[in-house]
Amino acid sequence: MSVTNQTQDFVFGLDIGTRNIVGTVGYQGEDGFHVIAQCNREHQTRAMLDGQIHDIGRVGETIKEVKDVLEGMIEAPLTQVCIAAAGRVLQTITTRVAYEYPEETVVSGEDLHTLDLMGIDQAQQELKGQEDNKYKFYCVGYSTMRYYLNGELFSSLEGHKAETIEEDIIVTFLPEDVVDGLYSAVERAGLQVANLTLEPIAAINVAIPENFRMLNIALVDVGAGTSDICITRDGSIIAYGMIPLAGDELTEVIVQEYLVDFATAEKIKLDSSSLEEVEYEDIMGIPHKIKAKDVWELTESVREKMTTEVAAKIKELNGGKSVSAAFVVGGGGKIHGYTESLAKKLDIVPERVALRGEEVMKNITFEQQDVKKDPLLVTPIGICLNYYEQKNNFIMVHFNGEMMKLYDNGHLTIVDAAMQAGFTTEELFPRRGREIHFTVNGTPRMARGAEGESAIVRMNDVLVGMNTPLEFNCFIEIEPSTTGEEAVFTIEELDEFANSNVAFEVNGKRIVCPKFVEVNGSLEMGSYQIQEGDAVETRNFYTVGQLAEFMDVEVDQDYDILVNNRPATFDTLIYENFTIDWKVLGYGAGQDVTAAGPVTDGPVFSEISAEEETSGDVAEAEDIAGTAPEEAREPEGMEEQEETVEETEPGIHVTVNGETVFMTGKKDYIFVDIFNVIDFDIHASAGRPVVTKINGERCSYTAALHENDVVDVYWEEA
Repeated sequence: MSVTNQTQDFVFGLDIGTRNIVGTVGYQGEDGFHVIAQCNREHQTRAMLDGQIHDIGRVGETIKEVKDVLEGMIEAPLTQVCIAAAGRVLQTITTRVAYEYPEETVVSGEDLHTLDLMGIDQAQQELKGQEDNKYKFYCVGYSTMRYYLNGELFSSLEGHKAETIEEDIIVTFLPEDVVDGLYSAVERAGLQVANLTLEPIAAINVAIPENFRMLNIALVDVGAGTSDICITRDGSIIAYGMIPLAGDELTEVIVQEYLVDFATAEKIKLDSSSLEEVEYEDIMGIPHKIKAKDVWELTESVREKMTTEVAAKIKELNGGKSVSAAFVVGGGGKIHGYTESLAKKLDIVPERVALRGEEVMKNITFEQQDVKKDPLLVTPIGICLNYYEQKNNFIMVHFNGEMMKLYDNGHLTIVDAAMQAGFTTEELFPRRGREIHFTVNGTPRMARGAEGESAIVRMNDVLVGMNTPLEFNCFIEIEPSTTGEEAVFTIEELDEFANSNVAFEVNGKRIVCPKFVEVNGSLEMGSYQIQEGDAVETRNFYTVGQLAEFMDVEVDQDYDILVNNRPATFDTLIYENFTIDWKVLGYGAGQDVTAAGPVTDGPVFSEISAEEETSGDVAEAEDIAGTAPEEAREPEGMEEQEETVEETEPGIHVTVNGETVFMTGKKDYIFVDIFNVIDFDIHASAGRPVVTKINGERCSYTAALHENDVVDVYWEEA
């Protein structure tokens, strides 16, 4: 997200408060954080209330004003920004998550990020199970409370060998409309969000160093609309909270008492903290001069209400007891008597409740000479520092109308976002209709369904492909792929039906007929639609009656019918090269020969003279014909005239995760086709990226597959 100026990488942090918008631009150096530009602007109207944006347009204009001023200071453009959300309607989930290695492994930073994402996902599922559907919540921050190595408590895991790693994690959520408002206002100013955190998380980065977090301390960020709270103990943050009372409550009292507008009341409030006398002009244009003590007394009841509720929330978050100390940041905490009152409500000595300002910014270098180190600056600087902690770890996108946070490994594509959103490979890629499996003469066959339509993918309203790289804060819309029509396959489409014949000699003429087809033991016509599991058999014989019907002749049954010179009936079976002699009365008579079952479909028979085609060993056939039984069996010793052609399904062999599979049914194959032939649970990511390789090289989901390729697909563990 950084803008490069010579060798320094700048980060732009923006604290969008109820009363002020404070922008900070700086960079992390070896000696601490350097602030190179700072700008503070007040809202001209009540565009925000209680930490939530009400007028997106006006807030966007103020953000742009701050952005323009900072760009002028650094003489470089700013395109991306880090922001923080106030804790309005804040929800927190504390959960424990574990990851077990296949074998003892050295824990890496990547493993810990994966563990965090598993915790975030688990917390999100727990929240879904308890929310009342009034709000749709979005994760805005998290803190690891404790680590465990093989079941033992550890302060740090990276570099240790482990079989199992665990963590207790506290995850914070805000309603999606709060987050949407922040994003929309930032976008109005021509900026993209590079990182989003929670205001108390940002403030604690500056106000409470890690070595202080072993103590039981409360941090209170008193803004204009909300007072955000977090609690530390045993080296980590243990709880977050918020009350919707802050500086604006005090200002409202001043507005009513002194008959001034809101901006003038704000000035009176601030001046009363540093001056003995305050001058102002009311809405009638009458000038006034009052003592600061009068303002203190006027606001005392509201201040007491604020500190009472803050103290009660601190005790609630801290397990029903007070903390050892409390630090206060934010402009609202500067009101006279605030820290003393909060100490009293917490039952601790006044010295243990203090404003944090200049003293916590010792490692912050301000390169602007006129900048005052003030509690107001703690949160925006903390927002910048939070970016460095999560730099390149997350990317936020809008997916089918919902915001999503993904772990950014530098290679994220739309497929990754879709799979994390719960899309299956079937929804992302075209699906064939239902197949039909059957057998022909005992050999398995399959007819495939029609190919479906591909998914329609748009990013920022532009049609793109599945492997398009993700962009910060992009808008992705996916219309799922469709399933093609189910397979339809008829007998007449079988090669055995169209190309396999049987020949007889009838009254000295060579007659070639198609072989009959039997399905599950019953004769069927060529138009029969083959069903799942059908057993199709081609019959290499006719009955005399079927032959007469096929030739469409009327046979005179008063005269002998001879098969191989032996008397026969309409039910007599006739095989390849048998001779049939009968007397024909006429053609096209439609003689009823249903005893053996009619056959009305099929190609027209052809007449071939004996001289044109060799008939085979007729004498041997005649001998067999005399003893052939009436059931459908081929005569013994008769030479097979039909050449059997075994049809092989086209396809390729590939090795997937060590096992060889055969892929069929397509002319060309791509990587994603392997999910049709292997068992791989695409929902088991738990925040881990999927590794896809062909012959040891990383590849995309649409990479081509070839014969004997070696494929690997697995969840990245480290």
